[in-house]
Amino acid sequence: MARKKLAPARARAPEIHARLVKRYPDAHCALDHEGAFQLLSATILSAQCTDKRVNIVTPALFARYPDPLALSAAKLEDVEDVIRTTGFFRAKSKSLVGMATALVERHGGEVPREMDALTSLPGVGRKTANVVLGNAFGIDEGVVVDTHVSRVSQRLALTKHEDPVKIEKDLVKLFPREQWTMLSHLFIEHGRQVCIARTPRCGECVLVDLCPSARV
Repeated sequence: MARKKLAPARARAPEIHARLVKRYPDAHCALDHEGAFQLLSATILSAQCTDKRVNIVTPALFARYPDPLALSAAKLEDVEDVIRTTGFFRAKSKSLVGMATALVERHGGEVPREMDALTSLPGVGRKTANVVLGNAFGIDEGVVVDTHVSRVSQRLALTKHEDPVKIEKDLVKLFPREQWTMLSHLFIEHGRQVCIARTPRCGECVLVDLCPSARV
């Protein structure tokens, strides 16, 4: 279906945000956590895995390894056993133990609050760092771009890109900094509930008149 011609992205962005805030007032980080270390660990586990599955696994992980020091001393095979159902468990175990070791050796066991310091940790990319900075520390450093954020952004013609880094660059130009962290949660909720991958529920969408991809 051909796209409808609408106002430029910058003109539509404020209304898009306002409507999504009204539609999803309880949008929040779906990973259960207490503090930055738990959120960092959970986000590493969330790669190629659902948040629901991560939340099933992390209580046992955090009970066994409650802090970076404990996790840094863990045997890889023991961590693998705990996180096996999250997929790619061997690589994730190495990332978790490596991350914890780096926190202990470089940062006194504390999770840093800077993008460069976070992304220098094993298993931590910009997406993970944005999750931690925004949700653990309230620092709006960027926009988390997952599959939902990518899909919704493209359908709304807020970006022409598929690369997450380029999508993030487009989004931060359209929305004020104080909205960046919550924007991801809003787009994720919308992507899960309405703007689903195969057959978007455009008839239920609060953005239908603002979306050039709407199928109604």
